[in-house]
Amino acid sequence: MRVLSGIQPTGRFHWGNYFGAIHQYIQLQHEDAAFYFIANLHALTTVREPEVLQHYTQDAAIDLLALGLDPDHAVLFMQSDIPEVSELTWLLLTGTPMGLLERCHAYKDKKARGLSADAGLFNYPVLMAADILAYDSDTVPVGADQLQHIEVCRDLAVSFNHHYGDVFQMPKAKILDASAKVPGVDGEKMSKSYNNTLELFEDPKAQRKKIMRITTDSRPMEEPKEPESDHLYQLFSLVASDAEREEMAALYRQGGFGYGEVKKALADAAESYFAQARACREEWAAAPDRVEQVLGDGAAVARKVAGDVLKRASAACGTARIGSK
Repeated sequence: MRVLSGIQPTGRFHWGNYFGAIHQYIQLQHEDAAFYFIANLHALTTVREPEVLQHYTQDAAIDLLALGLDPDHAVLFMQSDIPEVSELTWLLLTGTPMGLLERCHAYKDKKARGLSADAGLFNYPVLMAADILAYDSDTVPVGADQLQHIEVCRDLAVSFNHHYGDVFQMPKAKILDASAKVPGVDGEKMSKSYNNTLELFEDPKAQRKKIMRITTDSRPMEEPKEPESDHLYQLFSLVASDAEREEMAALYRQGGFGYGEVKKALADAAESYFAQARACREEWAAAPDRVEQVLGDGAAVARKVAGDVLKRASAACGTARIGSK
């Protein structure tokens, strides 16, 4: 099984990124092959400051390594280091129906809100398809909201194979476990766009203050509460041990506690849960040459695989030179 996934460097990673996706990516790295890339070309649709994008990209690499992505078991690289993907995107674009892209959610939603959408956003699903097909990926872990992009990828692969022969491996989506609900500090889905995040590596004291300011309901302290429906408990359950989780759930159901008590327990559990990753991040951040080596080695492996796929596609559609192999 060859796993492929990418993550955009559009800001510092938060708990939603980790528990909703990154944690599960890392668990999959022990499959036959795992390719993970930092999608800085995709990020250009939203990040237009070059220094900011470079900073976010470097932070993303360091964060992923600190969180447990192992270069001995997974290939980590920058999307922009693989020019073969951009060329493959053009080959796919030449056979992509406009109507297919017009039906894609990101473009439709932006237009529905009366916002301008550029060609990058419109063609985003095709670049994503090239990302997947370039590495002969057969398994693509995604959230349910990204399933449409995998379907577009499969449609484009089927169409290309129909016209030019058996060129592309047919990928399948692996829907990420949605049971790890990650609410923001306001109870809504954790998202940078909602400004309600808890960053993975922000200063522990600053995060503790943010946790202590989390909005809670106004029910009396003595009233029993169902823990699973409370966003404070949902956050706590992500970073607590099984025993701590059970003890906290029992406290909720019996009542007679204050939310300040839960917030303190949440802050303590979070600091403990991410302590090892935080220490590991400091080591990687202090060794930028080592990070560059990992990305360079990953790009070399990825370019070899993508180059072979591009040669196959170019020969099939007629853009390769006669006699080239």
